[in-house]
Amino acid sequence: MAGALLLTGAIAALFGSTLPAHSPTGTLEPPPDKIVIEVATVNGSGCPRGTAAVAVSEDNTAFTVTYSDYLARAGGGADPTAFRKNCQLNLIVYVPQGFTYAIASADYRGYASLQPGAKGIEKASYYFQGSSNTAAITHEFKGAHHDNWQATDTTDWAQLVWAPCGERRNFNINTELRVDVGTSDPAKSSFMTMDSTDGDISTKYHMAWKQCPPRR
Repeated sequence: MAGALLLTGAIAALFGSTLPAHSPTGTLEPPPDKIVIEVATVNGSGCPRGTAAVAVSEDNTAFTVTYSDYLARAGGGADPTAFRKNCQLNLIVYVPQGFTYAIASADYRGYASLQPGAKGIEKASYYFQGSSNTAAITHEFKGAHHDNWQATDTTDWAQLVWAPCGERRNFNINTELRVDVGTSDPAKSSFMTMDSTDGDISTKYHMAWKQCPPRR
């Protein structure tokens, strides 16, 4: 899990999968140099040691996080603590000199089997080490639902939060799955996973780039 990962930067609002070469805010094409991302720590009931991995795309426009044991369950005799699972990734991002980044969008996928009256929740929050600014978005799914699920978070360009230029701050991503039996039959199980039954990528984060002002 501690392998090299690609990506860095600012956790900015979420999602906007297609990035223009130049935007009114000065956003550029991704830098040609390789982005390296290292996993400093992985903590949470949804990502036990060795069950989460991060990889960066070759064009430096996105990175993905995959999980193999991220499942929340309620009802049907499930453990009382199984209704909520979370995973916090603490990433060290190495960015080419003169550039900074922001998270422009994020795609989440998984599978949910929710009984009539039950509901599932997916939540994600992002923040830089030492920063009080936290972006968080929640998606709710209601039973009956027995199929793949997908959620996308997006943010306007003006709302993007950029990583501080010239500073190295770890980037934190905290995700959560929660299942509530609600008015469903408590003897029947409801569950929600953060991955697809066919093994597709569970989470993809799209990055935006811009040049830092020259140092004086």
